[in-house]
Amino acid sequence: MRQTKDMRAYIKIAGVILCLVWSMSSFAQDRIKQIETQLTSMTTEVPGLEEKVQMSVSGVSIQEFMRGIADAHKLNISVDPTIEQNIVNNFANATVSDVLLFVCKEYNLKINFIGSIMSIVKYEVPEPIKIATPKRELSISYNKGKDELTLDLKNDSLDAVVKVITQKSKKNVVLAAGVAPKMVSVYIENMPFENALEKLGVANDLLIRKTDDNFYVIENAGNLVDNKSPNGKKKNNRNNAGNANNRNQNGTGGGDLVLNAKSASDISVNGTDVSIDEVIKEVAAAVGLDYFFVSEVKDKATINLQSTTFTELLDNMFQGTDLTYDYDKGVYVIGERKTEGLRMTKVIQLQHRSVETVNEYIPADIKQNVEVKEFLDLNSLILSGSEPRIKEIEQFIKTIDKVVPVVLIEVMIVDYTNNRTNNVGIEAGLGTEPATTSGTVFPEPNLSLSSASINNLIESFNGYGILNLGKVTPNFYMNISALETQGILRVKSTPKLATLNGHEATMTIGNTEYYVQETFNTVSNTSTQTTNTRTFQSVNADLSVTVKPMVSGDDQITLEISVSQSDFTARIEPGAPPGNISRDFTSFIRVKDQEMILLGGLEEKSVSESGRGVPFLSRIPVIKWLFSSRSREKKKSKLNIFIKPTVIY
Repeated sequence: MRQTKDMRAYIKIAGVILCLVWSMSSFAQDRIKQIETQLTSMTTEVPGLEEKVQMSVSGVSIQEFMRGIADAHKLNISVDPTIEQNIVNNFANATVSDVLLFVCKEYNLKINFIGSIMSIVKYEVPEPIKIATPKRELSISYNKGKDELTLDLKNDSLDAVVKVITQKSKKNVVLAAGVAPKMVSVYIENMPFENALEKLGVANDLLIRKTDDNFYVIENAGNLVDNKSPNGKKKNNRNNAGNANNRNQNGTGGGDLVLNAKSASDISVNGTDVSIDEVIKEVAAAVGLDYFFVSEVKDKATINLQSTTFTELLDNMFQGTDLTYDYDKGVYVIGERKTEGLRMTKVIQLQHRSVETVNEYIPADIKQNVEVKEFLDLNSLILSGSEPRIKEIEQFIKTIDKVVPVVLIEVMIVDYTNNRTNNVGIEAGLGTEPATTSGTVFPEPNLSLSSASINNLIESFNGYGILNLGKVTPNFYMNISALETQGILRVKSTPKLATLNGHEATMTIGNTEYYVQETFNTVSNTSTQTTNTRTFQSVNADLSVTVKPMVSGDDQITLEISVSQSDFTARIEPGAPPGNISRDFTSFIRVKDQEMILLGGLEEKSVSESGRGVPFLSRIPVIKWLFSSRSREKKKSKLNIFIKPTVIY
């Protein structure tokens, strides 16, 4: 019976609305018809209305457009200055009346006629007639004999429900202070009065308690006081217990949600495997927050938060999901990070380091779904993507955008060489022409005696005893040498290198020599031809020092040092490539700032001895010095490197 009455009421309302829509449409048509009739009646007095219009406009205000028509056709037209409308049209062979009708209909305008003056103003749509919605009769019945209550409520006002229950049961049911007006829904059939009220509260997040004077008081479920249930039993209304909490067992996707929301800054939520969208709806409804979902939310979460804020609740629930939110003009916009309206673009400028390599060090996990581009002109990164990921990247960049130490490295290279050579002996022979007596006696005896000097020396010996030595030929010569040379060579190089912390500094000093390489090519055709190609090949001998500093927090410096030195040796024959000898070492050390260290000790020793003389006589002790010539060389070289690092900013 009740459903039939409701259906009739809805049909009546729908009919009224259709009538209003039809009347408004008819009124709009009547408005254009009235303007057309009025313009037609003015044609005899204002012939300009029948003249043809040739006009093409684009982006011209309606005031300028009407002024042009009025001037061209001698009309009196006034346009409301508050109309902000630009016209884009092309009129050809249309009468002025048709143009005025088109503009009024297209841009929702009307014309007020005062004699021959036409005033164009905005058309205000008449307000529709308000028809009061018939009140819906509440389906509430009470059986006094059995003390049973039946409720069939569907989005009905709580105030009206309480009033009808009180009237029919004659039992006082009142709303406690602070209970916000709300709509309630429930279906209960023939249930004891107090149990029916309790289920009404459970279904609509309310608490029903009975006072000592037999009043039934309806309160919000969040009250944290001990009260009695309608059946007279004691009930504890603490968080997460009993009807004092908002429990939604079916609407949260499989988990029980226990909610105690006093305000947007004091929310307690507990639930296992609950739907995130349902949690947001429940909390927002409880504390009166506006929200908007821009995409479907299917994620679930397990929550146990006490006395948190709504923003912190969203942050915790959205961790590990693709969801995010934005707070704009009092509304929480919620959806997937990639959704339009939740994306953002931000420019992050680095202060202390170059942007060229920063992108390589940002972890791939936090760059997911974020586009990162380098903008070298501003030493900046351009980030585009979800706001939480961009904030995470920005925080990471702040942690690495620090002042990078510059390390000044002073290098002193000392190559010490000690060389000693002894040349002793007598050399005699026949030359191509007579020799002359010459040479030095001190400090290095090195004499060359001519045949005349030798004959004089022989004459001085003749006459003593029975030995007569005779004379030598004019081309005879004799060289007497007793020479010892010693040399010490110190080569010093003191370069200064500077590099950023963690980057290598390299110094190379080199020497290049060339040798000839010949290639013979034989080509046999009708005749045999041989071509000789000579090319000059290069050989390098370098001294290379590479230092990589790492500055720690206590200004200790770890140095990775590599040294490579190569030198040329004698060629085995003319035109052959020079020989090469190299010395290398690598070292890892830790020193204090401005502390000098010594590396090296690469020592090379060589001893060479050679001689020539008369067979057998050159091996007899003492007299061997008269019948031989000997050379002995001892050489020792040592490479030392001094390094002093200094941290500068």
